[in-house]
Amino acid sequence: MKTRILVAVVCVPILFVILFYLPPAAVTVLVAAIAVAAADELLRATGSATRKRLYGYAAVPAAIIPAAVYLGSGDMVFRAVLFLLMALLFTEAILSYKRENALRLSQLSAVLFGGALIPYFLAAIVSLKMAENGRYYVLIPFIVAFITDGGAYFVGVFFGKHKAFPAVSPKKTVEGCVGGITIGVAGTVLLGVLMYLAADYTVNFWALVVYGLVGGIVTELGDLAFSLIKREYGVKDYGRLLPGHGGILDRFDSMVFAAPAVYLLSVIFPAF
Repeated sequence: MKTRILVAVVCVPILFVILFYLPPAAVTVLVAAIAVAAADELLRATGSATRKRLYGYAAVPAAIIPAAVYLGSGDMVFRAVLFLLMALLFTEAILSYKRENALRLSQLSAVLFGGALIPYFLAAIVSLKMAENGRYYVLIPFIVAFITDGGAYFVGVFFGKHKAFPAVSPKKTVEGCVGGITIGVAGTVLLGVLMYLAADYTVNFWALVVYGLVGGIVTELGDLAFSLIKREYGVKDYGRLLPGHGGILDRFDSMVFAAPAVYLLSVIFPAF
């Protein structure tokens, strides 16, 4: 626990400085690094690292997609990457079929997921940063995801009695899920209060409530989704890059769902 808290105390301020003060290019580099690390961890966790070139198939597009979003061609590049990966991977699968080193469908799926889908979803962070009032919007998925995760953990520890999804996440409780989402909503609204008081911004608090509620729900979904993958492959953590937290995917699994959800809501239902 002490290590977990210490890492958070060190890393969270650095993350805040990058997101809030540095330009979109710096945020893009951060997202690309997270996406590449996530792709690597996913391939290792799912046993899809039997061919070293599979790392390249996943890592290269994982770095390219956030950069393409920053340059304004994210959708086109994502479609091109997805097509090229599909064509390349299925060609390998066909040529190696029935051989000892045959490319399995699970490996193919892991490369597609880690190399294209996860980076594209995480690249919503770049889109949020580049939006009007982006320095505030980009904080929202992190506030929602981190506070919901933390709130769910502590509420579950002190008040949790009813198991929510014992087969997937044995420690997750109904009380923890509800408490985490509630605290996530509160954290999002608090951001709006600070903006209103400190910077005299016009804030749509109902929009922030929606961001917090939807973001909290998909945060729980993201956590469960990547826990499901770990259970399926018998993995405890995705890595050891963040002591006390595990790997990048252990810390940013919720962000894969929260970032695109908040970005879509910000377009449909602006808060600032």
